[in-house]
Amino acid sequence: MGSTGNLGMSIGIMSAALGYKAIVHMSADAKDWKKKLLRSRGVTVVEYSDDYSKTVEEGRRLSDEDPASYFVDDESSSALYLGYSVAGKRLAGQLKAMDIDVDREHPLAVYIPCGVGGAPGGICFGLKEEFGDDVHVYFAEPVQAPCMLASLATGLGSGICVQDLGLSGRTDADGLAVGRASALVYSQIRTLLSGEATVDDSRLYRYMAMLESSEHIVIEPSACASFKAFEAVKERLGQSFASGKAGNMTHVVWATGGSLMPPEIVREYLERGRK
Repeated sequence: MGSTGNLGMSIGIMSAALGYKAIVHMSADAKDWKKKLLRSRGVTVVEYSDDYSKTVEEGRRLSDEDPASYFVDDESSSALYLGYSVAGKRLAGQLKAMDIDVDREHPLAVYIPCGVGGAPGGICFGLKEEFGDDVHVYFAEPVQAPCMLASLATGLGSGICVQDLGLSGRTDADGLAVGRASALVYSQIRTLLSGEATVDDSRLYRYMAMLESSEHIVIEPSACASFKAFEAVKERLGQSFASGKAGNMTHVVWATGGSLMPPEIVREYLERGRK
């Protein structure tokens, strides 16, 4: 499979544990500690100097040459997309267990970090299937790599990349470092998504430090992008944010990863966020 980070770790570690020969193709944006962790679990890591799209393209080509190989394709796999959608049903169960109603008078807002779109797109689809118009889904992307926003704003889908807009595609949020959105996901969620927000890298570390300080929860910087989407919605609603139907809204900030970060990496990131 091709990855910038967490999906590659999940699939790679799981596959190796089950006895498969796991090969993860990782783009230039992937963090070194993730590559080291994969190799320590017996996974073959192939590194590229190119971005995510080129990495996936090459990984898919090499996999197709081997009839015994199966390529986990976060860019265009309907099976993986539908797998992510199960999150909608699981969230519904969690909210019910906490006696949190979701209906017309008690809407739900969910904020999700977005890279190529596979995970957030599948989750968005699952949430809409579960809650319909009572849920509002927002994506958050790095300022320099807002590939899904570019797709949606122009209507070009995967026909546009962030470099076409003069952006670098570079970001510390390795899981979101994607220049071109998934055509499959774009076609599925373009009428389902409620909004988008972009976030500067420096804010990711500040969000991370604030969350650790207030809730003693540690998530990696890319997962913290969701907080910017929440802030954007709050700012847009203004005084009405805490009144009327909006005041009855339940807000869910999707935390997508971080439990495998080495302690020294956590300390480094938190120090950056506290400066």
